[in-house]
Formats: sequence, structure tokens, C-alpha cells
Amino acid sequence: MENFKIRKIAVLGAGVMGAQIAAHCVNAQIPVILFDLATKEGPKNTIAQRAIDHLKKMSPAPLADAQAAQYLQAANYETDLSLLQQCDLVIEAIAERMDWKQNLYKQVSPYIAKHAIFTTNTSGLSINILAKSLPEDLKPRFCGVHFFNPPRYMHLVELIATNQTQLEIFEYLETFLVTYLGKGVVHAKDTPNFIANRVGVFGMLAVMIEAKKYGLPFDVVDELTGSRLGRAKSATYRTADVVGLDTLGHVIKTMQDGLPDDPFFSAYALPEELSGLIALGALGQKTKAGFYKKEGKQILVFDSKSKQYQLSVAQADPEVLAILQGNDMKVKLQLLRTSTNPQAQFLWAIFRDIFHYSAFHLESIADSAGDIDFALRWGFGWSQGPFETWQAAGWQIIAQWVQADILAGRALCAAPLPDWVLHNEVASNGVHTTLGSWSPTQKQYVARSNLPVYRKQICRAPLFGQGICDNQNAGQTVQEDLFSRLWTASGYEDVLIATLKTKGGVISLDVLSGLLNAVDLAQQRYQALVIDVSRDSFSGGIDYAPLLSVEAVGSGVANNPVNKSAETAIGLHALLKKYQAANMVIKYSTVPVVAAVSGVVIGGGCELISHAAHRVVHLESMVGLLPTEEKYIPTSGGIKEMAWQAAMVAQAYDISDATPFLKARLISTFRAKLSKNAIQAQRLGYLKASDSVVFNAYELLGVAIAQAQQLAYGAYRPPMQGGLISVVGGAGCVELLEAVQQLYDAGSITDQAFVCAQAIAKVVSGGGLAVGSVLTEDDFLMFEREFFVNLLTSV
Repeated sequence: MENFKIRKIAVLGAGVMGAQIAAHCVNAQIPVILFDLATKEGPKNTIAQRAIDHLKKMSPAPLADAQAAQYLQAANYETDLSLLQQCDLVIEAIAERMDWKQNLYKQVSPYIAKHAIFTTNTSGLSINILAKSLPEDLKPRFCGVHFFNPPRYMHLVELIATNQTQLEIFEYLETFLVTYLGKGVVHAKDTPNFIANRVGVFGMLAVMIEAKKYGLPFDVVDELTGSRLGRAKSATYRTADVVGLDTLGHVIKTMQDGLPDDPFFSAYALPEELSGLIALGALGQKTKAGFYKKEGKQILVFDSKSKQYQLSVAQADPEVLAILQGNDMKVKLQLLRTSTNPQAQFLWAIFRDIFHYSAFHLESIADSAGDIDFALRWGFGWSQGPFETWQAAGWQIIAQWVQADILAGRALCAAPLPDWVLHNEVASNGVHTTLGSWSPTQKQYVARSNLPVYRKQICRAPLFGQGICDNQNAGQTVQEDLFSRLWTASGYEDVLIATLKTKGGVISLDVLSGLLNAVDLAQQRYQALVIDVSRDSFSGGIDYAPLLSVEAVGSGVANNPVNKSAETAIGLHALLKKYQAANMVIKYSTVPVVAAVSGVVIGGGCELISHAAHRVVHLESMVGLLPTEEKYIPTSGGIKEMAWQAAMVAQAYDISDATPFLKARLISTFRAKLSKNAIQAQRLGYLKASDSVVFNAYELLGVAIAQAQQLAYGAYRPPMQGGLISVVGGAGCVELLEAVQQLYDAGSITDQAFVCAQAIAKVVSGGGLAVGSVLTEDDFLMFEREFFVNLLTSV
């Protein structure tokens, strides 16, 4: 399959999951045909078309760019099945009914292209049983692919092969999911509910069982089992509401029907509180009532005794909260286990239950312990999987405690821990080592997949016990201080990487010094430089403390306002010049500088990356030019680059007046200070259309290095210095100010933003110069400084 490419996709089923899977495929710039039933009256594609139209209104948005909906084609099973011949991948995503799916397979199979891959998106039905309805020539090209909701944002996809799935097909699909759709792929065995739902839903059931045992109300349980345990903020009962209580009930029933001989079978009983709410039609968020109900601004919680909703007043015990604040997992679990506090006993119980269950079922549901940990992290939002938590607390001692509870009849079932837990290598080393993760089937540690697609991941997703490899310790360190790390990745020693280390990605003077050193070193000894701003929490704003300090010093100069103002202005200009000069060094570096970006990049961070030769940006990055404090205007060359780009666009279209382009950019900058994703950032002008957008954050550095090498290989030359920028002058400034006034009059911007927008309009237009006048970059930088200083020092 070396030359096989997925050029068009068909999704069968325009329900919640099917439509959103289709949307994410379109995000990846692959056209999709979305099928559903034909309507009896009116246009036959009405059901699918309504689903497409609804995608543009949903929040969180399934489409990174609402305009991409045009690449979704509505179709129906009655008249349009021949369109399947055009598709290289067909994803079935109809309701979780075995008979419905099998009947659909018989209907569509004759139309699926002979080369196409056919998959089912199912949360727990048997893939091998589904495959029985397929013709023999299609069975090798069929497998399960389980997306999690919402498909764009949830990292996990479970891949499930049948007994006949061709290995080459399976590996190609994994590659596609990882790099094109940005997913973390876990291989699951064909067992009911696979891995994430099997273990995750059991974990929710265990919480409900133990909560009832210890008499804890729903809101207290959620206070204890959410972010305080390193799990999803929505915790347990809120998660159930989000998923839908009927949907959760369906997943539980799949476990009841498919696992009659499971020692934990009694735990699969539908909790009385859950079944009661389902009977009432209170199904969670979609019915605006479940375990919780919102009335106005108040959150009410269901009281299982009175069967009424009452004000939620979660009261986790301070003693227990103090235990949870500890960092040592062994101490934390020991204190919970030995405490007489019911809330503490409850927490130890749910840890014990998930450890017990995961260990007992590992061999039957997954290839290795790593698959379970990644499934829970990527599918349920846990910061650590159950085996990681267990190993972090001390493998042997936790195993002894769990086994003691089993023998004492305190566990949810009497099945003992598997022999591999207590003996041999695992007993000494835990389930995760540098050799890989333990596989009970193979009776050894197995390394993670070495498919070529993973070679792009310079820092793969870490597992506790396997050693954490991230941009703070990967590769070979060249230089390092408190503010930045200069290093090279293994196999890419010709590219220098500069990773910023400041809290929140703040760009301080020390960071500037480190970046200047990185550029200098790269020009001396390397082919290219990658500036790594790929931390999820990166904000990238300028550190304004020195600027405010200068203002404070100036305010103390004599009593002469003239002296005070002059002293402040001189100091501010000097500091601002340093920020501007650093970005100019990046722009005119003799080796290509590529910025690797993820998370939030705003203000000075946005200005910094705008001066790089190229940007590689994760899809979900949020980029904006305005700083977090609206009283400041961009002053590291951001306005200058705005004027430059507008002039270049006008020149490309042989238009003498760049005002329309500047006007559009100015309005978009203030209406949407921060882009919602990288594609929107390109539309807003924060990124260039030629910049690279990657879907998998773990590939970010690898792609950035490859782009840097490609630029260097192509005999990279920096822009010519000394170029002149044609300005729109006084007339253009008037038009820009009018646009700003309209924004203000419409209530779209605040008073302070209005002042800043006026300042930016004046800078970007070159002030009162005549139309067609030209300015140097230094002229624009001077304007930026002057207007910034005026705003900061004005009373």
C-alpha cells in the first residue's frame, strides 16, 4: 500500500458521532460524503444535510473552519450508493444495534471500491461478529475504529482488528489516524466495550457502588473524584450527565450481556439511582436534567432520598482534601487506606477497585499495560492511567494492600490478583520499564509500536516508569539556563532547538538573551534553528514588569513633569528596542528559523513567531496579536509586520491602496483578539497560508525540524534588509479610524481597546503622511515605541 492515499471518505450515519467524525475528516482537508436514510417527502438528502448545517452551530465546534462545511456532501442510501465507489475509506457510524449494522453492510458492500478500507465506529460491539455480514473479499479490509466524543477534541481512537483483517490495512489506518487526524491510537482486543469504556465505565460503576456504601451524595463524590484525583474535571456524575444517562446505561448493558462469566459481573448491575433517572426521562445535559440540573445560575443536584433536586453544596472533608494535596502517591494512598474517615475509605476503595479490575482483565482486553493507561488518559481525561498510579505508589506494597482487601472480602469480587502481579519481573520492576510495558499474553515487556509514523514524534507520549521524554530532557543538551534550553534531537543534529522554560511562556529580557544566543549559535554551527513554543500553557506575552518599573522610576524624577516624562520615555524606548531588535535578528538570521507552536500564543509571543521564516502550528493553537492587557499595543514589530503584509498583498494584486487589507486585519484583530484554532489564525492573518498546521501535537517538533531542514536544503536566504513599506497615509488613517469608531459604537470593543485600536490605526497607516509614502522597518518600529510610550505614560 505504498502509494495508497485516502482522497475521499464516506461516513455512513449522520447522527452525533457520524457527523462529527465527518467534520474532523474535513478539518484534515479530505472531502467527505455523509450518508443517512432518505426522507420520504421532500429532498431525499434532508437528514444528512440538516446534520451538516447543524455542525456549523455546535459548541465546541466540530469544524475548525465553518466554511469547510462546503466539502461535506449529503447523500442517502436509496439513490446515492454508487458514490461509495469514489471513496478510499468508508466509516460506518450508525446506532449501536448489531442487526442494523449488519443489514446496512449487506446493502452497501456491493458498492464499496475494491481498494477501499471499511471500518465500523462502534463503542463495544463485536467486530468479528459484524464482519460475518461482509463478502469474503471485503473482510481483510474491515476493522473497528472507535472514536470518542467529541471526535475533534478527544485524542483517543481504539483500533480493533478481526481475525481476518490484513495487517497492512491495519497499519495504514493507524498511520492515517495518527498523522492526518492527530489521534492517539490504542490497539484493543475484540471484547465487549474494548478498553477505555470497559475500564472507564467500570471505574464509574465502582465509584457509584462505593459512594452508596459510604453514604456519600453525588456532589461530594464529584468534588472528590475529579481534578483532585487527576481525572476529568467533570468527575463521575457530571461525566454521566455529559455522556447521557441512557448512553451510559447502554454501555453498561453491553457489559451485562457480553460478560456473564466475569467475576466482576455483579458490579455491572445498573445502579438504582441511574435507572431511576432514566425512567424519569432525566438523561443528563441533553434533557437539561440528570444527576444535576441548572436553574438560572444555580446548580441543583438530585437527592436520591427525596427524589427532588436541591441546591448543590459539595462538602468534601478538609482532612481528606489535605491528604489529596500531597505529592507522594504512596503516602497519599496509605493515609486514605488507614483513615477512619468515610470519604477517605471511599477513595481508597475506588483506587483498589480500579487496580484490581485492570490487573485481572489486562490479558483479555489489551496487548499491554500501556494500552490501558493510554486509553484512560486519552479517552477519559485521566492524568495517569491506573497502572501508572499503582506503580508511582510502589508496585509491591499496593499489590499487597489490594490482595489483603480481596482476602478480607472488602473488594468488589473475590477473584485474586493474577500471578504476574505478585511474582517475577513485574513484582520487582512494575508494569512499565525502559524495555516497554508488561504483556501477560507474551509474558514479557513489549516495546511500543515502531511504525514509521512514530518517527516524527521526537517526544512521544510518556508513561510513568518508562522515563519521561519531553522537550526539557530529550536529545542532547547544548546549553541550558533557567530561561531556555538549547538542544538537538537524536538523528537531527544539524538543527538547533531552543525551548523556552519561563512560567507561562512569558518573554522576559532573559528569554530574549537566550534567543539571541540561540540564533548566533545556529548561524555558527547549525543548518537551522527551531524555536520551540510548544508547551500547552504557553501564553507568550511580554514581561511588562521592567517597563512598568521604568515608568515608576520616571515618576520619581524631581517634581518637574517635563523631566519625569522625558526620563520615563527614554527608559521605555530603550527597553522596547531590545524586544524589537531580537525579533529583527530572528527575521534576518542567515539560517532559517522555524517556530513550533501549540497552546496559547498571544501578544509578544505572536509577534515573535511572526518574524520566523516559517511556523508549524498545532491545529488547536490559539493565536492573537493583542496582549492580555488592552492598555498595551503590540510593540515588538507586530504592527510593522501587519503593514508589511498588507503592502505585499496589495502589490501582488497590483493595487496601489492597501487600506482595505489593513482595515480587514484591524477589525478582525479587535473582534477576535484570539483565534480559536490555527486555521482561523491563518484567516485572521496571525499565521500565513503557507504555514504548516499539524493535527498531532506529538508530531509538532518533528515536522518543525523537517521544515527547517527543507528550508536549509533549498539554499535558504533571509529577506533583504532595507526594504521600504508603502503606507496608506492620512487618507487611509481616516478610513481605519472610522472603522474603529464603528466597532466602538457597536459595543464590540471596550473603552481601553478603543484607545489602543486608534493608536494601532495611526501606526499602521504611517500617520499623516501622503498616500504612497514609504517608510523603513525602523520607522515603523519607532512609531510602535512612541505610541506605546504615550499610552503607558498618559494619565
